[in-house]
Amino acid sequence: MTRYLAGRLLGLVAVLFVTSVVVFGAVHLAPGDPVSFLLHGRPATPEAVASLRAQYHLDDPVPVQYAKWLGGVLRGDFGRSAQFHQDVGALIGSRLSGTGVLIGYAALLVALLGVSGGVLAALRPGTVDRAVLLGTGVATATPSFVSAIGLVSLFSVQLGWFPGPGGTPEDFGDRVYHLTLPAFALAITFAGLLARVTRSAMLDELGREHVEVARARGVAGRAVVRRHVLRNALGPIVTVGGTMLASLLISTSIVETAFNVSGVGSLLVQSVTAKDFAVVQAITLLGVTGFVLVNLLVDLLVPLVDPRLSLHGEASR
Repeated sequence: MTRYLAGRLLGLVAVLFVTSVVVFGAVHLAPGDPVSFLLHGRPATPEAVASLRAQYHLDDPVPVQYAKWLGGVLRGDFGRSAQFHQDVGALIGSRLSGTGVLIGYAALLVALLGVSGGVLAALRPGTVDRAVLLGTGVATATPSFVSAIGLVSLFSVQLGWFPGPGGTPEDFGDRVYHLTLPAFALAITFAGLLARVTRSAMLDELGREHVEVARARGVAGRAVVRRHVLRNALGPIVTVGGTMLASLLISTSIVETAFNVSGVGSLLVQSVTAKDFAVVQAITLLGVTGFVLVNLLVDLLVPLVDPRLSLHGEASR
């Protein structure tokens, strides 16, 4: 366990280092002078330009700029937003709660809809199985922004069951109510994928010899499914589900923008449009960190869910 964790943590550090280099280098690879982006096309005196270049250390060599930026990041200082004129860390922190609730809500929907749909399809061959396959096929082929448009049109405009984009929630319950449509729009594609993975894993386990033996011994059908089929199928379900959870961290920008949710994803889109590099760098780095940490957590959980797998076996491959 210690060697495995040490290896994965070293890999995490390496990934984050490479990511930091790429993220920082994107500023210098972008066409144009960074000062012009900071000024947003406004005229400025040579003294003002020189002051901006000194403030953002643009006259220093690139390695020196990177070292100063990385040192600030390690201290929790991501710089100052040129668009919002405030500390980047505080700006992102003010948006984290909205994104966190949205991701948690969507992850819950993915788990419930995906696993239940896959189990139902595996245990009910024929019409039910074909219906689930058809539904999941449509779900996986539907982009999040298309789902967002359809959900708003049906449940907000026509039926009036849920509020449309925008609005200010008054409390946590009201926030969950406002985030229902965005969460479904974010979860639909991933739920379809997880349902197909669950169905495939369940069908593989249903054909195992020990399942047939348990049935021949008279074990109740529900007990066979719970103890011998679903439990052994959890390995690939948890693995794929964890990867989807990490992907939710990246996919929120489209849904938050479509529903005008004040979150980190919509902040990223605004910052890219305004060329607010400090915010883009911080969100990208934090997103990659979250993605890698979720994958590490999944790798640690899978051997606990499926004892047939081991960390030693994973590390040796």
